[in-house]
Amino acid sequence: MEKEGRIMGLDFGGKTVGVAVSDPLKMTAQGIEIIRRKSENKLRRTLARIEELIKAYNVTEIVLGFPKNMNATVGERGEKSLQFQEMLERRTGLDVVMWDERLTTVAANRAMAEAKIPEKDRKGYVDEIAAIFILQGYLDLLKNR
Repeated sequence: MEKEGRIMGLDFGGKTVGVAVSDPLKMTAQGIEIIRRKSENKLRRTLARIEELIKAYNVTEIVLGFPKNMNATVGERGEKSLQFQEMLERRTGLDVVMWDERLTTVAANRAMAEAKIPEKDRKGYVDEIAAIFILQGYLDLLKNR
């Protein structure tokens, strides 16, 4: 029995977290915001904002981008994502699924280039679009199960 509610996708970066949510039917992903923080290690406000969005969108599950190296090993960014996964699970009580995000930033940049978004404007959106790709990949997997 599938849980009622939406799924949230997160692209966890050094100073930003891109956030996307599914529609209520869990078919499509929409970007909702980019959470910015002053320092990489300041996560209290970031976690509080994610909790607010979980309540606002009735989120019952989280998909977190997992940045592996191209040879599938886990580097420093991947380790930080695993630590963030633990914090999210502890704080929200929700399951946090790790999703291989190796090519999402590349795909996000390509999508913006195809949409003719000037390169200087892309940086502000890349994390949110990457979160959409992460979540959409997971939603497509669920649909095909």
